[in-house]
Amino acid sequence: MSNLIDSAKSPKISIVGKNSEKLRAALGIAPARFEDCDGAIFIVSAQDGIVSADIDLWRQARELYVPSLIVITELGSSDIDFEDMSAIASKILDPVVTPFLVLHDESGLPAALIHLETLQITDYSANPVLTSPASQEHQELVQQFREEYLEQLEDAGEESFQAGLLFPALPWIENSPIGISEIKRYLDQIPVLG
Repeated sequence: MSNLIDSAKSPKISIVGKNSEKLRAALGIAPARFEDCDGAIFIVSAQDGIVSADIDLWRQARELYVPSLIVITELGSSDIDFEDMSAIASKILDPVVTPFLVLHDESGLPAALIHLETLQITDYSANPVLTSPASQEHQELVQQFREEYLEQLEDAGEESFQAGLLFPALPWIENSPIGISEIKRYLDQIPVLG
């Protein structure tokens, strides 16, 4: 059973950054104080970057080994894409891993995610949402990102995310389902401490 469904076993998740209440509502999780959290989500805006107060909380989370996700937002309204913002977060915070890459439709809007481990594409522009194996063309396009990601996972070791040592960066497109189920999968891995 999912931790997020059984509230008695749900981890307390603190969400830090711009539009944290919107993300909390989209995920359907209760507010949690940073001091009491089992895990944290740090929102990084592709439009505004990372504010210094959030960097201070990031450092506290690292000192306490709090499992942490970086959620990159405002991707549809910025010239900076997910990969670029992930690289910026890696320089300002700590090195991040990107388990998914954003695929865009013909008009340039985010439409799908490709999972670098499984090479499955989740097409959020379809109704209902479709999951399918990546085409040969997509596999070739993401090959370098995939190799880097798998190497980072191997170097970090199993359960490194749960131990607060591996930091996945995930996209979230507001007013869209893109990123929500992927974020929830990571939140389900966070151990409940108290």
